[in-house]
Amino acid sequence: MKKGLVHIYTGTGKGKTTASVGLAARALGQGQGFTVVYAHFMKRPELYGYHEIDSLKALGATVLGFTDGHPHFNKTLKPEDLRKQVADALVYLSGYCVTSAPDLLIMDEILICVRDGFLDEADLIRFIELKPQSTELILTGRGATRGLIEKADYVSEINKVKHPYDEGMASRKGIEF
Repeated sequence: MKKGLVHIYTGTGKGKTTASVGLAARALGQGQGFTVVYAHFMKRPELYGYHEIDSLKALGATVLGFTDGHPHFNKTLKPEDLRKQVADALVYLSGYCVTSAPDLLIMDEILICVRDGFLDEADLIRFIELKPQSTELILTGRGATRGLIEKADYVSEINKVKHPYDEGMASRKGIEF
């Protein structure tokens, strides 16, 4: 690819991470030697599984985790510590992109970091502007800002119309997690 585009998957519906993982699987399955990096924020796979991460590893993706969850779910995590983790992650990924220039970089749940005030929109926009021209960038999470939407080439809003959880059904392994 000569020009990597910017994708946003946002909204209140189920499927944002799934869409990004599907795109990664497509890229890895092309047989073109695509390099894929899946960087997750606000998730704790060691507690909740997120077996799609294992699938990406098996397909050859580089998987990087940067935060200790979200203070709403991890009560021991201080907001200032999370801000530092996210800032450090952006610095790391900026350097990684310069040295490795991945074909596809997924920043899963990074939009939550902006929405909840753990990352300034301007810092993420600067990251987008400085990414290697050939890197395709996927940003996921609820609450995409207008500025980020304007920077993106693709924006998909995935909204919940109906969900079994609203009727009291628990999440099911292999479907919701």
